[in-house]
Amino acid sequence: MSRTLTRNQARDHYDRFGEDNQHFYQDPATSDLIAHGRFSNAQSTIEFGCGTGRFAHTLLTHHLSDQATYLAVDQSTTMVKLTQDRLKPFDTRVSVLQTNGTLHLSLPSESCDRFISNYVLDLLSDQDIYTLLREAQRLLQPGGLLGLVGLTNGFSLSSKIVSRAWNIIHTLRPQWVGGCRPLELHTYLFKPQWRIEYACKIAPYGIPSEILIALKPE
Repeated sequence: MSRTLTRNQARDHYDRFGEDNQHFYQDPATSDLIAHGRFSNAQSTIEFGCGTGRFAHTLLTHHLSDQATYLAVDQSTTMVKLTQDRLKPFDTRVSVLQTNGTLHLSLPSESCDRFISNYVLDLLSDQDIYTLLREAQRLLQPGGLLGLVGLTNGFSLSSKIVSRAWNIIHTLRPQWVGGCRPLELHTYLFKPQWRIEYACKIAPYGIPSEILIALKPE
């Protein structure tokens, strides 16, 4: 089992981090998620691990309807502040929540139709991944969509070299790669709880990411 950062270690790391310097490989993957996530008819989106609010701003500006609501969640004080500042133009329909590291949200069951988490599951332990997916299952309405993006194992020569090196660094010092490591996200989604609607791997600059969209069956 890979050694992962504790929730407090992850919070402290991203409190110091606070910049969008990974968008060169993350944006192509999150753009693919947007392209296949049917956000134009979404009414209520929850993003777990909102980071700097970059993804939320793109959705709210170009893809969500003017009536759609958005809840951005993160445990990092720095990330929450950056997201609040970035999303000020949408403050009447956006909430930004800072958690204490919990994976459970004090919200009613079936309270959203999109649950998104980008480059977060690859930071969590296996146990926490399953806990978060159970929470997503609880919060999504039947027919709602789960959208996940994360680092994955390589599938081409260059991406295999990158993911292997990434794994070695993560084993030696997880903080050097932000606590994240390559995963096969689809292996965490079990039937009949989830039905995978879209799955893709891409590797801009040789850094492999997996994009998944799964439906909560009605």
